[in-house]
Amino acid sequence: MNLFIQSLTYFRIFIAPVIFLLITYFHFYGAALILLILSSSSDYWDGFLARKYNLESKLGQIIDPIADKILTSFLLFSFAIELSSKFIALAGGIIIAREFWVSALRDLNARNQKTDLTKVTFLAKAKTAIQFVTFFSYMLGLYTNSALLLFISNFLLILALIITIQTGLSYTIATFRK
Repeated sequence: MNLFIQSLTYFRIFIAPVIFLLITYFHFYGAALILLILSSSSDYWDGFLARKYNLESKLGQIIDPIADKILTSFLLFSFAIELSSKFIALAGGIIIAREFWVSALRDLNARNQKTDLTKVTFLAKAKTAIQFVTFFSYMLGLYTNSALLLFISNFLLILALIITIQTGLSYTIATFRK
């Protein structure tokens, strides 16, 4: 079972560049949408199964968020390129920078035996969920060629960006509070 759970995490890592290629080179939005749905659901299932069968591990706690970051990065790059959007590129850059920053904070806190300061919060889980809803919205907009969905996706990205910045600030304040 543990190998199956790990494979769900690794699936997100390996599928990210495939989705990128499907979107930016081949314009196979339907296939990319299906892979996005599968990869997003794998994030839920690997965590659910690990908790249910008490198979949570330190490696899993490290690799799972990295898999999310890799998938998120490739999706943001894909949408910025495919839609020729400086807005998505800027928002994506901020989101990715926050991910690097929070990873650095987690490393710092781990070295100082204060991992509880950057433990994943409910808001951080909501951030991931809204990001994936946003990605799904962009994908669906591309697949259906819907300008309205793409427009709505931009507002979802603003919401995701606000939550992303908020959680990054929360982790920063918790880490450096005296």
